[in-house]
Amino acid sequence: MTLTADLFWSFRSPYSYLCIGRYRALAASHHVEINLRPVYPLAIRQPDFFERNHPNWLSYTMRDMIRVAQFHGIPFGPPRPDPIVQNVTTREIAAEQPYIYRLTRLGQAASRRGRSLAFAHEAAQLIWGGAVDWHLGDHLAGAARRAGLDLADLDAEAVRDAEELDTEIAANQVALEIAGHWGVPTLVFDGEPFFGQDRIAMARWRMEQKGLQPR
Repeated sequence: MTLTADLFWSFRSPYSYLCIGRYRALAASHHVEINLRPVYPLAIRQPDFFERNHPNWLSYTMRDMIRVAQFHGIPFGPPRPDPIVQNVTTREIAAEQPYIYRLTRLGQAASRRGRSLAFAHEAAQLIWGGAVDWHLGDHLAGAARRAGLDLADLDAEAVRDAEELDTEIAANQVALEIAGHWGVPTLVFDGEPFFGQDRIAMARWRMEQKGLQPR
């Protein structure tokens, strides 16, 4: 028996990056299909979120995500460029966002093909793994190829079906909230949400209770 789960995920979230390799490994080693469902990050959904946060929020988050990466041996570096264009000093989100819409629509197009987990993982390793100018050259084409996809095909669909893809992405966010959470990364299994990169072992424990078996 193959179990199924949904992983709600953002290309801008460092914690999404820090969880995805481990969830992909779980899907490869055990009979569980994990469907990654991309959502737009808070910077798009709530542009004033960062301006309203406690002053210590950003510095602690930076410290913690580096620590998590070191603990798990995951390559990690600041995104260059950041998928969200933002003033680091004022935390203001720019009106023009040339990267995140393309990335998230590509992720949803990959989801239509059942390859979203693989594509998001490969792309995230570029964005958060230390690659410079991940948006240029053949970086993303290579990520798509490693996920069994063609970037030109995904990009064409992302432009042609932008409105439909955004509707599907919005539906992902609604499904996440119906499941009982609002943030990413959140894995939803059997109607139960597991929020954060530190809930993977617990999610696996629950799956094992429901019959998860090695491949």
